[in-house]
Amino acid sequence: MRKIPIWDAPTRFFHWLAAMLVAAAYATWRFDLMDWHLRAGYALLALVLFRVMWGFVGSETARFARFVATPRAALTHLRHVFRREPDRQLGHNPAGSLMVVLLVALLLGETLTGLYDSNDIADSGPLTPIVPAPIANLIDALHAVFWDILVVAIALHVLAVAVYWAVKRQNLVLPMITGRKTLPTSARAPTLVGPLRALVVFGVSVAVTAALVNFL
Repeated sequence: MRKIPIWDAPTRFFHWLAAMLVAAAYATWRFDLMDWHLRAGYALLALVLFRVMWGFVGSETARFARFVATPRAALTHLRHVFRREPDRQLGHNPAGSLMVVLLVALLLGETLTGLYDSNDIADSGPLTPIVPAPIANLIDALHAVFWDILVVAIALHVLAVAVYWAVKRQNLVLPMITGRKTLPTSARAPTLVGPLRALVVFGVSVAVTAALVNFL
């Protein structure tokens, strides 16, 4: 067995910062700090756009084409979820890969609908004035629906991590912190991309977010 680098820094950065921004978005909404809620939403949108683009041009284990499994593969994997066995996955397991796609899609939907969001009382998104009120209200409803589904998905994600630790004795958290996983010596190390490309992609995602917020 040997430690192999499997998660690049940008992927890990996205994972933990997204979790913090979701918590911040909830807290600022809960305490009616809507200016800060909007800022958290804009930051989260830039981060999610980065992850979407990184899924096409990033490191091997971050690319959607490399890790997204079919539903059948995910179900086959879940049949053995309570079997104790060593972790042989180079990146996401089949079930985890679909959860990643779902979470990214929900975060994207939540942040984009937040740009239109309006409750007709105190807060409105930057794109609210360009759509009719009924459509704005519909998007506002979708913003709430996406949030409810996102909370359930996050809870399932955390539960799955706990089950893998308690039952299968597989620590899925530590590799997302250190970037390394202990795998057989025969395992091939994935190709990881350097930080310069990540900075360029992140700059593009920030620019797109700024355009959506300020110019539309």
